[in-house]
Amino acid sequence: MTGTGKIKRKHAYKSHILTKKTTKQKRNLTHTGLVSTADMDRVKLMLQI
Repeated sequence: MTGTGKIKRKHAYKSHILTKKTTKQKRNLTHTGLVSTADMDRVKLMLQI
């Protein structure tokens, strides 16, 4: 959670089969993102927040 109540998330597709992905692709998947506002309620329910 951020200070303003948003939920941070990691990108998918970064755990295995990395040999066929370009270096740029893997680098961009490293950065975190935020859960979209449309999914926020569902994610909070799943996390029991």
